[in-house]
Amino acid sequence: MLISIPFPPWLSPEIIPGLPIRWYGLMYIVAFGVAFLLYRKQVLERHFPITDDDLTGLFLWGIFALVVGARIFATLVYETSDVYRQQPWLVFWPFRDGTFTGLQGMSYHGGVIGGIMAILIYSRVKRFDYREIGDMFAASIPLGYTFGRLGNFINGELYGRVYTGSLGMLFPQAQRLPVAELWVREAAEKAGILIPDQAVWVNLPRHPSQLYEAFFEGVVLWLIIWLLRNRKPFKGFLIGIYGICYGLFRFFIEYFREPDADLGYRIQLVATTLPPAAAHSLLSFSTGQVFSFIMIVLGIFWLIIASRLPNHKPVRVYLNSSRNTASSAAERKAAQKSRRKLRKKLR
Repeated sequence: MLISIPFPPWLSPEIIPGLPIRWYGLMYIVAFGVAFLLYRKQVLERHFPITDDDLTGLFLWGIFALVVGARIFATLVYETSDVYRQQPWLVFWPFRDGTFTGLQGMSYHGGVIGGIMAILIYSRVKRFDYREIGDMFAASIPLGYTFGRLGNFINGELYGRVYTGSLGMLFPQAQRLPVAELWVREAAEKAGILIPDQAVWVNLPRHPSQLYEAFFEGVVLWLIIWLLRNRKPFKGFLIGIYGICYGLFRFFIEYFREPDADLGYRIQLVATTLPPAAAHSLLSFSTGQVFSFIMIVLGIFWLIIASRLPNHKPVRVYLNSSRNTASSAAERKAAQKSRRKLRKKLR
């Protein structure tokens, strides 16, 4: 008896069969929309001194930098062939052999780098506090990220290792595994999959790691940061929490996700004879785990640095829309005291 979950047959990467409109692209649009609404809600509840035009500009430049960073990083780190080095104009060319394919291959960590650069540059040009801008982004992005991973799930990509438990899922596009391997036959038997006598390859159930990431790196992370947004001890606190928590969630979920076949493990402290689809040693680390560990370390360093920067006290609610508003309770009290003294003199 089959104990795994079949991939929903009604799910297709294309919204309308035959047309180059895919759910993955729509999920990105939804993700950006959700992040924008959450960001705007924070701006309104804090009376943050930013105009609608500046807010729209910030998001448009942020999206542009995110896509550019994600795409370039993916071609540099995850592409093993030399096609993009030999023909760099193909990095942003959405056609292959005359067929529209979109930009296939985006790196989350590259998107983070691009987004950070956009925040720093835009904040400097518009004279915003980059720590405040970054904190509000940290409280907005995770829930949007959930939809990106749902797009991966609909595409049937980035699936996990072989899993014969009740949560295992048969992805139609998953790599077939050789029946000649003993561990493959044993896994098929545990999953209740009958292998025909002449079969050479078989599709085995996998961890739906895209859904794991959508839940923990999206919903759970968003709830943590959203509940802390009005309780942060200093400016930039949520940025550090985002880096640490995302890195931790992603690092451990990578143990359930199959590494890229052409990359394998970046660091392997203990050699194993089993392929990555079968097992993931605790002392073998994928590309995603390496970058997630770096995020954790940088997040910790940033918390230490941000807590010691000048003018680090958070502003809960800005009193007016002027960008010259006092940035701390102490400064506001000093300003009020000066006004009272001035009124006494005028009397």
